[in-house]
Amino acid sequence: MSDFQAFRYDGKRVLVVGAATGMGAAAAKTAGALGAEVIAMDFAPIEFDVAQAISIDLRDLTALNGVLAQIKGPIHAVFSAAGVADGTPGLMKINFIGHRHIIDTLIGDGRLGRGGAICAISSVAGIGWPNNIPILSEFLATPDYESAAAWIDSHEGRDNYMFSKQVLGCYIAGRAYPLAKKGIRINGILPGPTDTPLARANAETWLTFAQDYRDETGQAQLVPDQMGNVMAFLNSDAANGISGVTLLVDGGYVMASTAGSFEPGTQVVQFLSTIG
Repeated sequence: MSDFQAFRYDGKRVLVVGAATGMGAAAAKTAGALGAEVIAMDFAPIEFDVAQAISIDLRDLTALNGVLAQIKGPIHAVFSAAGVADGTPGLMKINFIGHRHIIDTLIGDGRLGRGGAICAISSVAGIGWPNNIPILSEFLATPDYESAAAWIDSHEGRDNYMFSKQVLGCYIAGRAYPLAKKGIRINGILPGPTDTPLARANAETWLTFAQDYRDETGQAQLVPDQMGNVMAFLNSDAANGISGVTLLVDGGYVMASTAGSFEPGTQVVQFLSTIG
């Protein structure tokens, strides 16, 4: 296989969950441009050409199982991109529980098998997950959709954006080993503030984050294509040595702040790294 061919998706069928807009749409379009047969799922309408477009509310388990039954295998890659902001009812079902159910279902019946790959969207807001492994592991020990939803219902204050992104970080790292035994890779991205419809709806806090760093470095606001390209790479054969990683895609803000070379961000990153 040539170096360039390893980046392509010719002959592969991919599932993009949350494909209507933003980073999910970018990932779907990039994978499609690289030769993939794209199956796109979202609550919102899919307004670009894909092989199959499926309308779904990840909070509805019965409907989710129904649409999963319609998806033909094999599935060679899953892009878990659906996500909502705080204040949305059933946030954890959308941001994590539904995604895990899709992945478990496809692996369980063999549609996602050896050679397959998974990439999910976390957030810089989730970088503190290593400091909260006990509570994250307790939640992740729930075996299925219903028990995970019940756990959230019984733990006040956990149905929120930051917890969902910390859960993703722990899940991705923890699943690398058991999935490797099945020949499947799992990774994620940690986007910095990115100009998506979701971010614009929360612009005062989301799109102003790290503006001082962008001003100092002359960087533009991150855009969905930058995230979709990285996700497409991580799910491609070109990244077949990478698993269990949540890759920062933030123009360098977090690492520069962690090392202290960008001093204004140091306290912010320290806070995000320790909050639980």
